[in-house]
Amino acid sequence: MIRSFSLLASTAVLASLVAPVQAEEADPGAIVALQFAVSGDHKGVRASGAKGVCLKGSFTPAPDAATLSKAPQFAKPVPVTARFSMGGGNPKISDKTKPTTRGFAMRMMDPAGDMTFVVISAPVFSTKTPAQLLEFLKVRVPGPDGKPNAEAIKAFAAQNPETGRQAAWLNARPVPASFAGTDYWAVHAYTLTNARGETTKAKLKFVAADKATLSDEELKAKPDAFYADELKERLARGPARFDLVAILAEPDDPTTDVTATWPEDERRTKTLGTLAIAGIEPDATCDAATFDPVVDLPVGIAGPADDPMFAIRSPAYAVSLSRRSN
Repeated sequence: MIRSFSLLASTAVLASLVAPVQAEEADPGAIVALQFAVSGDHKGVRASGAKGVCLKGSFTPAPDAATLSKAPQFAKPVPVTARFSMGGGNPKISDKTKPTTRGFAMRMMDPAGDMTFVVISAPVFSTKTPAQLLEFLKVRVPGPDGKPNAEAIKAFAAQNPETGRQAAWLNARPVPASFAGTDYWAVHAYTLTNARGETTKAKLKFVAADKATLSDEELKAKPDAFYADELKERLARGPARFDLVAILAEPDDPTTDVTATWPEDERRTKTLGTLAIAGIEPDATCDAATFDPVVDLPVGIAGPADDPMFAIRSPAYAVSLSRRSN
């Protein structure tokens, strides 16, 4: 049973911000409860990605993908179940919201083991540790007036400046015109292993074949919910395609801090294959289970063992699934 969280008094919040958050452990259930509290405690939805569209498609590996990874998905085409979404736990969030990541979850299926990724439309995450995420959420819980404490948020940001990098990146760019018209990053560093036992550290990026953004004037003319209709029209004309690109690490690239970027234009890259989204599936197809990028990885690819934000995904997703299923 997930305990509900009472609203935090502003004085208590400010008192907790006297020093930067440290990297101690945080309870996944507490994080999920706060995600719901921040978004309005909606029932029967995900703690993040509440508003979304379920999809079907396929992944076709590049001819030389197996030189980096022996995962079965890099040896032959496989079917894919996927989901586009808006960040956060509010199922009524406007598609026009700028400083919110668009999400893309996918399960590339194979009898030898599924390969699951949960990626976002920014190269960085908002926090680098679960404990920092917990405090990031606490200061955003609405007070009795229905609004979060602006001074508490400002104080937290001053003490934890890295937590503003994602919003700054999003605010500096136009809003995507489509779920299928923007790039998505797996913000964690993965280790790819080939059949010879050779390993390569890389970040993974899904690069949209048809990028499209909206000007401020175009955005004003859009309704709050236009992504689903746009996607339906787009897919009626043919699949939406993304190249899966491995950004190869250099020795000094950070692999444990998901708020830190790698200079992509200075890194070697390798295309691992093409993901084709072909159609829309019933929500029940995606709602039956969680997309777990920690558990669902085959031999040949592994997530980071020393990134606390990767490790907490699995238990947090399980809590969210249990909550929306009850």
